[in-house]
Amino acid sequence: MRWVLMAIAVWMSDFLVSGVYTDDWTSLLAAALILGILNALVKPILVTVALPLVVLTLGFMLLFINAFLLLLTARLVPGFHVAGFGSAMWASLVISIVSMILGNNRRNFQRPSRKPPTPEAYSEPTRIRTPPPGKGPIIDV
Repeated sequence: MRWVLMAIAVWMSDFLVSGVYTDDWTSLLAAALILGILNALVKPILVTVALPLVVLTLGFMLLFINAFLLLLTARLVPGFHVAGFGSAMWASLVISIVSMILGNNRRNFQRPSRKPPTPEAYSEPTRIRTPPPGKGPIIDV
């Protein structure tokens, strides 16, 4: 599911950013796959190394890291092209925003984690149960 969301985000950057383009659907899907792998394996290392700059710039450095990974993806995937670092910056911003929007909508469709209470639960008054003598909570000091 994440691969499809990444492919949609890369396609939106291809559509919106003039310096990013793909030759066909296979290169788009390959770019989404490679970008997802790089985000999972290389990005944590880069963020750890650049952590002082990430904190100092209030997270703006992450945009540079994402642009670098997008340029690396363009080098690794034939048919996926990024014109330069400026195009990579705008495309990484588009990919981040689209991934955030699609990722948040995906969570809204999950099943609730617990069952709602039955009507019988509301019909009886709530009683406080006391444990039998000697069976109460144990406080260990």
